[in-house]
Amino acid sequence: MASVTAIVLTKNEEKNINACIESIKGFAERILVVDSGSTDATTELAKAAGAEVVFHPFEYYAAQFNWGIENGDIRTDWVLRLDADERFTPELIEEVEGLLKTADETGANGIAMEADLYFLGRLMKHGLANKRKIMLFRYGHGGIEDRKRDAHTVLTDGGLLTAKHNFIHYDFKDLNSYIARYNWYTIRELSDYIDFESGASTEVNTEKRLMRHRKAKFGVYYRAPMFLRCKLWFLYNYIFKLGFLDGREGYLYHWFECVWYRMLVDAKIYEYRKTGKKPEKLEAFGK
Repeated sequence: MASVTAIVLTKNEEKNINACIESIKGFAERILVVDSGSTDATTELAKAAGAEVVFHPFEYYAAQFNWGIENGDIRTDWVLRLDADERFTPELIEEVEGLLKTADETGANGIAMEADLYFLGRLMKHGLANKRKIMLFRYGHGGIEDRKRDAHTVLTDGGLLTAKHNFIHYDFKDLNSYIARYNWYTIRELSDYIDFESGASTEVNTEKRLMRHRKAKFGVYYRAPMFLRCKLWFLYNYIFKLGFLDGREGYLYHWFECVWYRMLVDAKIYEYRKTGKKPEKLEAFGK
């Protein structure tokens, strides 16, 4: 096994947790589930699958994950950031094991990779399909940036390697869960936007492509006209980046991601500007 502690954040993930843990058995030396109050069988299933389970009240993702790093008694060389609806494949594990050896030789402290994203059971291949993040970082040399939404893995020093194989991301249970979760995300997005308007820096030491996306979001997208920008974002991804080739699932995915979600964020920004009321603290949302 690799000297890796996998940290998985959960709340009501009984549909996903077994497959998540099973996908990294034989690779990660230790699997630590940080649960924030599941009322289903998540914790029992995680323990039965061989994971350690601890409880910590949820504030937001970055704070929860960083709490796991700081309080998880980690003694491995590496930390794996894995969500309950994500899976490693055997091919990816074999590649990452080689990359860990390369990292030791070159002094790299992080490994980035992309996801094979499934929506309504269909693999998204176009448009907004490319979900990318630094999944592994050397313990003591990285963590999650302190943001409410879209928090990237950041490195304090050292280089970065990139995996060629993708991990699997089943970012969908059903439409009710999807809509409720993304409504919850809009409040966290609003918090980050308020920080941005207040002059907070968006610069972090993360993967270059992730930073280019961040700069485009705050430097281009949020400078476009409110309520129109989401429709332009949809046209860009669905038409020019060929999202329409993913069929009806591709249409629904891009409509929800680009128009519905982004329009709702704009509506909450508009409401905030009118009322001055900031988002309240939220409990963890069971994905």
